[in-house]
Amino acid sequence: MQQLSFKNRIASNYIVTTALLIFVVFFIIYSIVKFSVYSHVNSDITSEVDKHLTEIIIVGDSFRLIHEEEWKEREHNTLDVNPVFIQFVDQNRNVIEKSPNLKKSTLIFNKEKAENKLFDAKLADNAIRQIQVPIYQKTKIIGYIMIAMSLEDATMVLNNLSEVLIIAYPVILIVLFFIARFFAGRSIKPISSIITTSNIITKDNLTSRIPLPQNRDELFVLSQTINNLLDRIETAVEREKQFTSDASHELRTPLTVIKGTLEVLIRKPRDHAEYEEKINFCVTEVNRLNHLLDQLLLLARFENQKQTLTTEKVYLNALFLDTIARNSTVIQSKNITVSTEFSKDYYMETDNYLFSIVINNLISNAIKYSNQNGNLAVILKSIGSKIECYIADSGIGIPAEDLEKIFNQFYRSKSSNHPEIKGTGLGLSIVKRLCSLLNIDIVINSQENSGTTVILSLFEAELK
Repeated sequence: MQQLSFKNRIASNYIVTTALLIFVVFFIIYSIVKFSVYSHVNSDITSEVDKHLTEIIIVGDSFRLIHEEEWKEREHNTLDVNPVFIQFVDQNRNVIEKSPNLKKSTLIFNKEKAENKLFDAKLADNAIRQIQVPIYQKTKIIGYIMIAMSLEDATMVLNNLSEVLIIAYPVILIVLFFIARFFAGRSIKPISSIITTSNIITKDNLTSRIPLPQNRDELFVLSQTINNLLDRIETAVEREKQFTSDASHELRTPLTVIKGTLEVLIRKPRDHAEYEEKINFCVTEVNRLNHLLDQLLLLARFENQKQTLTTEKVYLNALFLDTIARNSTVIQSKNITVSTEFSKDYYMETDNYLFSIVINNLISNAIKYSNQNGNLAVILKSIGSKIECYIADSGIGIPAEDLEKIFNQFYRSKSSNHPEIKGTGLGLSIVKRLCSLLNIDIVINSQENSGTTVILSLFEAELK
């Protein structure tokens, strides 16, 4: 079975709700008209009962009309004007007197109906409204006055009204369906734009965006959300392309160097020292390649999946001192003066392994880019509920125009000016990604030839 379109489903749901509402309204209208008609008839019958009860006189165990001849003449003259049927019966239900308009017919006494209660009945196949009022001699019922009025006019009014409502009901629903369908089509027009735009978007064309509707409704929010999603996808794809290009270039360089060195070795016999020199050079390039692969795998691990954090209390003082100790060989070789300033014991709730990678990268960078006989300072201080960590060196620094690019993958500021400093350009990219995962703010201030200061804002843990 073919499903309805979204536009038709909206119109259909609207019509179902409207149909129920209109049905309730029509039912209320019909009930009000019926109540009004019957109230009018009931009021007339009650008035007739009150009037005719004053026109009888009780004699012993029977009753009779006070002015019977006048009553008959009056009833005869008002047959067409006031079609009220009147009948008097004794306690045995025998007819004593009746109005001329009954002719040969009589009103049927209904034993099942309560006295003084109005009910519907039949008179010669015509609908009437009838009441049976007892006539008392003290506490004894000596007869009844039966009064009825025709319901033909009321029935005709109600039948005509029901026919109009029954015919109008489907007509109104059909008209409303097409109106609802028209407005539903206009309302979901942005969805057509979304479909059209989605069909033309490919991996080679991510620049198209959905036109935003004029009304700031749910469809506006949907279109804006999809556009934001496309922006993120475009950024991710461009970043992946750039990463792939840079990674292939960085991997190709050491492989080319190793290949070229080995080709030179096999061209002619060489002495042992020269073989040893070239092999050691290849080993150095292989180590560089391994380090580059480790960095790429680490970066890809955090870029392509959600990292599960294992939080625990980390003793920052010990972590910084251990990291400095691991780099002591390089520190001694460059005769770097290291100073630490910890005014108290500092703790924070974080992932110890990931935070250790951040600190190791930052301190190793500070040592790597420090000059001979330089200085390295590590400072921890409390500011409110946060801990600020300063890692400052007196190295070569970073030009102001390059500060915005240093977190880009494979970017190295003026690397050609310092060929002696080896690196992959991935360290700060990893640091930035891990800081984002660990909810750590990082700021780098630097001045060329004066040094660099890295500032980390950490949340202090409460000790229990």
